[in-house]
Amino acid sequence: MNFAEFAASRKSVRGFKNKAVSKELVDTVINAAKWAPSSYNTQTWRIHAVTGYVLDKIREDNTINTLAGKPHVRDFPYKEDYEGIHRQRQIDVAVQLFEVMGITREDKEKRMEWMMRGFRQFDAPVSLVLTYDKSLEPAGITQFGLGSLAYGIVLAAWDLGLGCVINGQGIMQSDVVHKHAQIPDDEAIMICIAMGYPDNDFEANNVRSVRADNEDFVSYHGF
Repeated sequence: MNFAEFAASRKSVRGFKNKAVSKELVDTVINAAKWAPSSYNTQTWRIHAVTGYVLDKIREDNTINTLAGKPHVRDFPYKEDYEGIHRQRQIDVAVQLFEVMGITREDKEKRMEWMMRGFRQFDAPVSLVLTYDKSLEPAGITQFGLGSLAYGIVLAAWDLGLGCVINGQGIMQSDVVHKHAQIPDDEAIMICIAMGYPDNDFEANNVRSVRADNEDFVSYHGF
């Protein structure tokens, strides 16, 4: 298929098979993704690929801290609450997910379990933790580069039969991730990407988010 069709075919995967992903396959994904645009070719990104016991410890401590009500700890300023149309789009995809998963507004137990799946990085077999050197702050252009890399990762993974979801909850307790993945304190954790083989029987994997029409966010000048 052409690129437009391929890009539109990709979707976020939130349910994974209990099947390991080899280091070689992860490396193949990264080898393709690293050709993402980079300002002045500075390549100001780092990746910590995590699996097995290390990822299990991150899940465990994320869960403990979250259930204990520990405030979120991030390595960079972050707006926690979206507003306006951005908030509405967030709600819209949540409604889609809850409907296919049979989670009603009144079912607090299932809603909590769904939230905790995010903190467990959706039980994926691999997590790619994307970081940058704190010496680069203020890091707007650096974070832009990591966003390009993240998109390259999810596309390269999709091309190889792997699914991903870019997962902010997995790094909301950044001290936990620093500790167990042995990420130096002079690196700022930007985001993590949960990766694995999609479980096609997991209902939420059938959800495809909706994109706005171009006219809603594009302005043409001089055409």
